[in-house]
Amino acid sequence: MQGHQSTVDESEIAKFEAMAAEWWDPNGKFKPLHQMNPCRLDYITRQIAAEFDRNLGDDLPFKGLRLLDIGCGGGLLSEPMARLGADVIGADAAGGNLPVARIHAEQSGLKIDYRHTTAEDMAAAGEQFDVVLNMEVVEHVADPLSYLKACHDLLTTGGLHLCSTINRNPKSYAMAIFGAEVVMRWLPRGTHEWDKFITPDELTVLLQSAGLEPVDKKGFVFNPILWSWSISDRDLSVNYVTASLRN
Repeated sequence: MQGHQSTVDESEIAKFEAMAAEWWDPNGKFKPLHQMNPCRLDYITRQIAAEFDRNLGDDLPFKGLRLLDIGCGGGLLSEPMARLGADVIGADAAGGNLPVARIHAEQSGLKIDYRHTTAEDMAAAGEQFDVVLNMEVVEHVADPLSYLKACHDLLTTGGLHLCSTINRNPKSYAMAIFGAEVVMRWLPRGTHEWDKFITPDELTVLLQSAGLEPVDKKGFVFNPILWSWSISDRDLSVNYVTASLRN
């Protein structure tokens, strides 16, 4: 199998390595992800359960499923997937994140295979998965289409690809950059670049061009009054998530 050219953006990797030690601090630099995580997990678990006919009420509903968490960071999604019984591989191009992830998984009594690698290298090696989680990564890569083609290649036939990112419009600039980085100081300035954000229509075209079939999309909506996140069928104006299949 011929290898893919890497789409890693070294400047993006450096940003997240600099924040690695704070992954599991709910009040640290990754506070927005900790706040959003229950909402993300609700969507992810429901989509996987529906696609693979699993009962979330079972003890290990995802047992037997091989799952890849791309851009796993400190393991905020990898760990709950492992607790649900999935065979989890967490991959991150930012190697500085992985010692934190490995130590936390060990302390939690979880077996997770964390690897310092890229989607392209794993696809070139012939790795395949039932589920690929691609959450808040596509807006950080140098070539989104090549990256999504690697995600496609990593899926088995009928495999599920879950991809979240940030819309590109004035509202997303106000909330994801000015609000989160300047006003709230949840993230260091420069964590996100507005011109690398991707609209839902653009992502649909990219997914289809990569050989994936989009089957669902929802918005993750932050309510500043209730200080909570929810899933919306209609509001994809800032954060949103898609589900697609490899046929």
